[in-house]
Amino acid sequence: MLCEYTLQTGRQGFYNVTVRVCEAVEACGVTDGACLVYCPHTTAGITVNENSDPDVVSDMLLGLERAYPDRPEFRHAEGNSAAHLRASAVGSGVLLPVENGRPVLGVWQAVYFCEFDGPRTRRFYVKPL
Repeated sequence: MLCEYTLQTGRQGFYNVTVRVCEAVEACGVTDGACLVYCPHTTAGITVNENSDPDVVSDMLLGLERAYPDRPEFRHAEGNSAAHLRASAVGSGVLLPVENGRPVLGVWQAVYFCEFDGPRTRRFYVKPL
């Protein structure tokens, strides 16, 4: 079963979607296997990172802005080339192991939807395997 979720995003940010991922795994009845979390957008992504200190998310956004700044020589007509670069660097999905009916994550880890070109209505998919 493929589970589709939507979320409203701001201009940019990391959105903790771990609860939705866990709900999808539980709804599918997968006890041991894997779970794919996938973003079908070219200016957004999915990552796993720390969920304890909100400064980590702020630092990640700052680091990505510094690593992939908007540049006047970019040619893409929509003007969001930096968002495309950031999304490519983060990646469009993660594959998580599932054990005992739950995604295996570290104590401080969460699954994040990463917005780089909002505000928008976005989708992401969870596919337990």
